Amino acid sequence: MSEKGPIKHLTDGNFEKEIESGVVLVDFHANWCGPCRMLAPVLEQVAKDIKGKATIGKVDIDSEQKTASHFQITSVPTMILFKNGKEVNRLVGLRNADAIKDFILAAV
Repeated sequence: MSEKGPIKHLTDGNFEKEIESGVVLVDFHANWCGPCRMLAPVLEQVAKDIKGKATIGKVDIDSEQKTASHFQITSVPTMILFKNGKEVNRLVGLRNADAIKDFILAAV
């Protein structure tokens, strides 16, 4: 994926491929969600801090409804941690950078 920035934008089409190997934190968000917008710069920083250890991706629940529905996302932001394609944990709501890093690194 040739995207600028440390966070990958995931779609219904590329989701399975992007989470199939390694540790991936997926942020399920919506553009209209205030806490989601507050979380975005935090995730940008975490992505830089954990580079090489794990990946961070984002799914817009409004445009990627199939994936959001599959994971039963009812509140945003919801962050799901995957390891080799399997869900290992999830967080709902706004968190600070240290909490998110600890959450990710526990699975590495």
